[in-house]
Amino acid sequence: MHKIVIVGGGYAGFYTAFKLEKLLKRGEAQVTLIDPLPYMTYQPFLPEVAAGSIEARHAIVPHRRHLNKTRVITAPVTAVDHAKKFVTVTPEVGEAFTVDYDELVMTAGAVTRTFPIPGVADVAIGLKTIEEAVAVRDRLIDNMHRANHMPPGPERDRLLTVVVVGGGFAGIEAFAELRSLVSDMLKKCGGLTIDDTHFHLIEAMGRIMPEVSLETSKWVLNNLAQRQAHVHLDTQLVSAVNGRIELSTGESLETDLVVWTAGVMAKSRLAGTPIPLDERGRIRAQANLQVIDDNGPIGGMWTAGDVAAVPDLSGGGVGGYCVPNAQHAVRQAKQLAKNLVATIRGEQPVDYNHKTIGVVAGLGLGIGVMQVGNFAMKGFIAWLGHRAYHGMAMPMWERKARVLSDWIMQFFWGRDVASVSAVQRPRDFFVEFAARPAPAQAKKASRAKKAPAAAK
Repeated sequence: MHKIVIVGGGYAGFYTAFKLEKLLKRGEAQVTLIDPLPYMTYQPFLPEVAAGSIEARHAIVPHRRHLNKTRVITAPVTAVDHAKKFVTVTPEVGEAFTVDYDELVMTAGAVTRTFPIPGVADVAIGLKTIEEAVAVRDRLIDNMHRANHMPPGPERDRLLTVVVVGGGFAGIEAFAELRSLVSDMLKKCGGLTIDDTHFHLIEAMGRIMPEVSLETSKWVLNNLAQRQAHVHLDTQLVSAVNGRIELSTGESLETDLVVWTAGVMAKSRLAGTPIPLDERGRIRAQANLQVIDDNGPIGGMWTAGDVAAVPDLSGGGVGGYCVPNAQHAVRQAKQLAKNLVATIRGEQPVDYNHKTIGVVAGLGLGIGVMQVGNFAMKGFIAWLGHRAYHGMAMPMWERKARVLSDWIMQFFWGRDVASVSAVQRPRDFFVEFAARPAPAQAKKASRAKKAPAAAK
């Protein structure tokens, strides 16, 4: 049986395996998906998870639940030997082992890109994983509760100040959704007003959201300003040591929550392996999604998604390559699955060619923007379009139903603003009250006291 190994279970990896299950005939190939995480994260929902609009577990897709014909290995791949056609898997527990393959699919995805700015690595939280979104939500909710009973002053201002770095789609959506969350919570926090809260977004470029028109981006800026959410354009973060934000404009402020959304980069876990990478660390690929080196395509090796430098035949890509977004990752994965099946059956693979159909963004309850070519919508209708698009784009009907139920419950009962930050330290409560054996020295002293008493 033909063996296909997929490294990475994000958008591209999950959809490749899912499509292969539909296309392959019984006994035609064995598919193995390997990823350190047991689920795929639907990243467009992370801002809504952070804002309490969607339950965290509903924004992920468990591999084993929805890949019924695929062998799933939950562990990282630490080495690739393409000459001998096997990968090395190193689990957290147990010995490393190898998995053989005939066709290797590299879809390891991307990670948050950062810069060596003092303090960022120590205090900032990204927004690339479901765990980060939950941490942001809980931190902000906890800070609101703490600040509600504090007198005005620097400590309260620090708790009520939110800083987001990065003015792309992810940053603006997170910024606006968090502003919406706080505005809702103010209704139940009688000791605070909107003037007590401070929201700042830092963007190094002269505009936000380059995927939409300049007019649309200006509308978003005006909308945020009306909600007392301030965007600093042409501004760089200089330092974030201990939560003290220093900007290139000379401004400074104190915060307890820094959310970093300033770009992504291809995973470098496999750097040093024979897999050919470009200058940005992406896997080199040709339009049919085969990996290439200086001598041409490498037989039996494929790639897709954020980790791959795939030529954009539509002409709309940055630098001639597909931009790292969900639209391309999902569609590349489906084409890759078709090309794998074609190769197994002795047919020719087909080039990937997709023109971006447009973008949508949610900016808090009832507010959104939509850009399709030169056509743009803003406000409530665009927000409905955002939810309709992503509600349908969410994989699996079971997951769609869960997300839809979250939205329906929010409509009737409001967003969920319960913080469970203690889950990050699950043993604290138990340890506080747990009985412990007496120390060895205490036991000896106790015996010594008892011995004279017994002699008397």
